[in-house]
This record gives sequence, structure tokens and C-alpha cells, in this order.
Amino acid sequence: MIRVLLADDQTVVRAGFKALLDLTDDLVVVAEVADGAAAVELARTTRPDVVLMDIRMPNLDGLEATRRIVADRSLDSVRVLVLTTFEADEYVFEALRAGAAGFLLKDVEPDDLRAAIRTVAAGQSLLAPAVTRRVIEEFARLKSPQAEAGERLAPLTDREREVLALVGRGLSNEEIGARLHMSPLTAKTHVSRSMTKLGVRDRAQLVVLAYETGLVRAGEA
Repeated sequence: MIRVLLADDQTVVRAGFKALLDLTDDLVVVAEVADGAAAVELARTTRPDVVLMDIRMPNLDGLEATRRIVADRSLDSVRVLVLTTFEADEYVFEALRAGAAGFLLKDVEPDDLRAAIRTVAAGQSLLAPAVTRRVIEEFARLKSPQAEAGERLAPLTDREREVLALVGRGLSNEEIGARLHMSPLTAKTHVSRSMTKLGVRDRAQLVVLAYETGLVRAGEA
């Protein structure tokens, strides 16, 4: 069973998601809360596999709650999926930067919601929807690459930089392998090594880092 924690200050939204997930054989809601502080506390006590985290909540917003969960080493196995009403939401970018595994619009289709939860529970990032890349691109446009970009990427080999650039452009391991004439497994190995060297949690943070350092620029083919 995949254990899910619901964090949203709207009772109707929580009830709708809970009713949907409770009808799914491999998903179970272990707790539901109305603010970010309670979400962090219950993440520590219930140890869910996935937290569905609304961004705008009282007391502690979902962005800060996501940061605290991701920063807590005892919660390394807990994955956060951010919920938002608008895809063009600056806080979505910050949540991905903070370590969220991806985001969903609140009007997500039931099958897409179930698939998303299963994807992140399996340790993968929810980067398949093109909208995720559009959000990152949009807010990357508003920022200049970090001055310390060269130092930040210094641990990577030239090949790992090539792979990181393609990850930033949204390519899968299979597509990276085809582009660079290597097996998908080799591409996956380069991605994993890059994550370790750069100290990032998952593929979503690699994408954000590729834009922040200027390795990939918004609008590039």
C-alpha cells in the first residue's frame, strides 16, 4: 500500500481527494491536515510515502512545509507532490527548487492523480507533463544565471554536464542515450552520479539547477 498524507486548508478539496484515493486498492490516506505546520508534524509521525501538499495554507504555507520535510534526513523516503490551482504559479517553481518531486493542478483527472502518486512513491520525479518544464522555463526567464554557476557545476565531468543539459531540456534516459550514443542504463548512471555530486534529491532538482546555472536557457531548442 502507498501511504498518502493530504495537506490542504479546503475541507471540500481534502474530502474529494480522500474519497478518490480510498477507492483505489493500492493507495491509502493515513492523515489529512489543514495547514503546513501540521503537515510537517504528521509527516514525522505517520511517515507517509507521498504528501499531497497545497501551496497556500495558514500558519505555515506549503512551500516552507516542503522545505522542512525535504531537509529532514529522517524523512528521506517521504516525497512531496505540490497541489496548485494555477500552473503559472511562482511558488510551484520554488517548491520544485526546494525538493518537491513534482506538482499537480487541483483539477487533475482521477487516473492522472493515481499515476502521479505511484510515480513519485517509486522514487521518480513527476516531470513527464510538459507543463512542468514550462513553469521552470517561465521563472528561469526572470532570473540571471547564478554567479557561482561554474563553481556549482565544477564537480561534474564534461559528459555529466552534457547529460545534465539534456535532463534540463526534459529528455528521458532513453532519449539521452540515443542522443549521446550510449545505453539508457549508462545515461541513468550519469544522472545518478550528477545528483550525488551536486547534492540534489531528484531529477526535478537537476532540471531546476540546469536552468539556474545557465547550462540550459529558457527557450532553447
